[in-house]
Amino acid sequence: MNGIILTQNSTPIIGQIAWLLGKIMEGIFTVLDALNIPNVGLSIILFTVIVNLLMLPLTIKQQKFAKLSAKMNPEIQAIQAKYKNKKDQDSMMAQNQEIQALYAKYGVSPTGSCMYLLIQMPILLALYRVIDSMPAYVGKIKEAFQPLVDNIIALKGAPEFVQNMTNSARYMNQFSNASYVNGNTTYIQNTLIDCLNKASSADFTSIAEKFPSLATDVANTVSKLDVYNNFLGLNIGNSPLYIMKEAYGNITASGFTTGALLMILGALAIPVLSVLTQWINIKLMPQQNSGNKDGSQNDQAEMMAQSMKTMNLVMPLFSAYLCFSFPSGMGIYWVAGSVVRSIQQVVINRHIDKMDFDDIIRKNAEKSEKSLAKNAKKMEKFKEQQEKINAYANMSTKNMQTEMQKRDMSRKANINSHGEGGGLREEDITGSDVFDETMDPNSIMAKANLVKKYNTKSKR
Repeated sequence: MNGIILTQNSTPIIGQIAWLLGKIMEGIFTVLDALNIPNVGLSIILFTVIVNLLMLPLTIKQQKFAKLSAKMNPEIQAIQAKYKNKKDQDSMMAQNQEIQALYAKYGVSPTGSCMYLLIQMPILLALYRVIDSMPAYVGKIKEAFQPLVDNIIALKGAPEFVQNMTNSARYMNQFSNASYVNGNTTYIQNTLIDCLNKASSADFTSIAEKFPSLATDVANTVSKLDVYNNFLGLNIGNSPLYIMKEAYGNITASGFTTGALLMILGALAIPVLSVLTQWINIKLMPQQNSGNKDGSQNDQAEMMAQSMKTMNLVMPLFSAYLCFSFPSGMGIYWVAGSVVRSIQQVVINRHIDKMDFDDIIRKNAEKSEKSLAKNAKKMEKFKEQQEKINAYANMSTKNMQTEMQKRDMSRKANINSHGEGGGLREEDITGSDVFDETMDPNSIMAKANLVKKYNTKSKR
């Protein structure tokens, strides 16, 4: 991956998708700015809605595949049970053929689930990339940092101070990069903006206190970011954990205040909503029927069901942990994404419930039969062509053998006609360890053999 975080991602596929999604994000922020509401939180929500709507056709196909797979699984398990204790090659081939025929009947691919995941993963990674590094894709946000960064670079000791801030640890490889060491201005600017984009309010305060000459630039930058990052009274540039600590500090200093309590509740709401919305989203997803027709489960299906159950429990809790540690904007993205997917899932479930899957399976079975019949005809035609070619090849071989026999008889008659007058006899030729009866008598090798035998006889 590209070492410069602010520079747009250059990873193959992901980089191109991130560039496209970045254009969408910048367009949304530009429109909101024109409407005098340049808000990062609102941009993230609208961005998430638009991207999920663009992915809706793929999501519908994935859900349709899951529904067909759920109907198909009992039949697959029946085939597997049929060949359970048969490990010979013929039985395994027969099992694979029956399973392939079943997939064709339902019109799905064995790799369909993986294929949908492979298509979605680069999009999701690129989506996260854009949300995590907004200044890299939204020029208006980058401009908020630019005056401060230029003055930090010009002030001795200031870049090193930013480098040692707590949130700068993730960018240490950028500080040690040759481009930074050799004074590449663009690289240095990007690296410092990366760090300041993840800086908390306390980090900006520490910069102003350490370098008073930067106080005005710090204040202007923080003022712009407060406008951009203010979402329902929270600074989404800070993590919920930082917001809670800041609010708790205000309570201990000046007593209990309604504002501090609202900040704590607002900070807690992000990870809590993240867990809740993901849990609802999981419940709305179509569940795989891993049991057999009699309601029992085989060992493999039971293990997969348990693994899926554990993952569905762990992932929302893990996202809550990340929401506490990451900037609140990332948590808003997760919550918004789960809400949008849940709404989509309700609509998709209604759409899928109206579908006649028995009719779909029947049509797929008819297509499969036609395809098999067509392939059988092709194979039959291929066999006929092969038989014709083989018959022609056998005929040509017999003709060649007959011709060579005629030539061999003529050659033998010619050799024996010399008698005892010093001519070559048949046994002089056939006795050669390099002589080949199938050799063309007019070839160079045949003539070389005759010369060799003649020379040998002359020496005798």
